[in-house]
Amino acid sequence: MLCFSGSPAAITPEASVRPQPVLRAAPAGYRLRTVVLDAGHGGKDRGCAGVSAREADVALKIVLELGRLIQDSMPGVKVVYTRKTNVFVELADRAGIANKNNADLFISVHCNAAAPNAYGTEVWTMGPHKTDANLSVAKRENAVILQEDNYQERYNGFDPTSPQSHILFSLYQSAHIVNSIRFAQKVDRQFRTTVKRPSRGVKQAGFLVLWKSTMPSVLIEAGFLTNRTEEKYLNDKAGQSYMASGIYRAFRDYKNELEGMNGE
Repeated sequence: MLCFSGSPAAITPEASVRPQPVLRAAPAGYRLRTVVLDAGHGGKDRGCAGVSAREADVALKIVLELGRLIQDSMPGVKVVYTRKTNVFVELADRAGIANKNNADLFISVHCNAAAPNAYGTEVWTMGPHKTDANLSVAKRENAVILQEDNYQERYNGFDPTSPQSHILFSLYQSAHIVNSIRFAQKVDRQFRTTVKRPSRGVKQAGFLVLWKSTMPSVLIEAGFLTNRTEEKYLNDKAGQSYMASGIYRAFRDYKNELEGMNGE
């Protein structure tokens, strides 16, 4: 049975968030030592698709480039991947990898799908959805569990096809929501100001891949493969590199900020 605690809290795009949440000081001597990078979908689950691009492939390329940037610039940070090849990894196992490695941050990268005119990046944290559109994204990403064995038992009876299940599940409040939102806002800022991508903001919804992670965590929708312009950008090596560099800069700033507030 799912246990719910805390009251629902809504988050809007960063431009309208005033002020940023107060970040609790980290323990004395805190260092961000481990990050888990999760390329969404993979193997038998190809995710959404454009004319030629597949979500599983695009997400993996962005994640591998992001990991390379972190490893090259921050040798003191351990980078762990949930997958480095085109394999299927169950949602609970993705969070399990992060928990097993005592990760300080979990970053899941995906691509979006909607009507052909939809465009823009989105950065998600765990929390209650405010709109039907938010619910729609969560339902699409959570539906992958239908390809898993014994998913009803493993996910406590959660039904990815049921709006009622998502409504209840989205009320779950992570103990790490403050830092999750802080990192999400930094990613969104980088996408808008440095990478120069249109942004749909920082949002919340109930994502199974974030639910069981015991650290700050975000899910990034890099753009819409169903939009021909964005598909071309995301399927291009340069576009993938730009997206990865934006996430890297957000990670660098987040790490520096946390370590600068460690109470020493």
